[in-house]
Amino acid sequence: MLDSRKELGAKGEKLAAGFLKRKGYKILQRNYRCKLGEVDIVAEQDKTLVFVEVRTQQTEKFGPPQYSINSAKRSHISRVALFYIKENRLVEQSCRFDVIAITFPSGSRKPNIEHIENAFELSRRYMY
Repeated sequence: MLDSRKELGAKGEKLAAGFLKRKGYKILQRNYRCKLGEVDIVAEQDKTLVFVEVRTQQTEKFGPPQYSINSAKRSHISRVALFYIKENRLVEQSCRFDVIAITFPSGSRKPNIEHIENAFELSRRYMY
């Protein structure tokens, strides 16, 4: 068992980045931070910019990890993604929002990794 939520999250993000690389994604940035917040992974697949939220849990006692991404979190990720797009002058590039949910089943060393492509859309609040 990992010592803290922070360590568990870091381990999950590392597993997620490796998982995406094996699927052919190019990792552009991990833990992208700006004045508006943070996105776990920014990647590219087939000329599509992919903003990835990673959720890692020891168990599914409180439900699957992806269920913890509420509308406020989706709005936050949308805001940070738009800042990234503007900052890097990528307004013409298509993008999407994915979620990678990771759980560690008891008695198993191998985590369960679920990749949900197009998990949510840009928050309506930020559409123009």
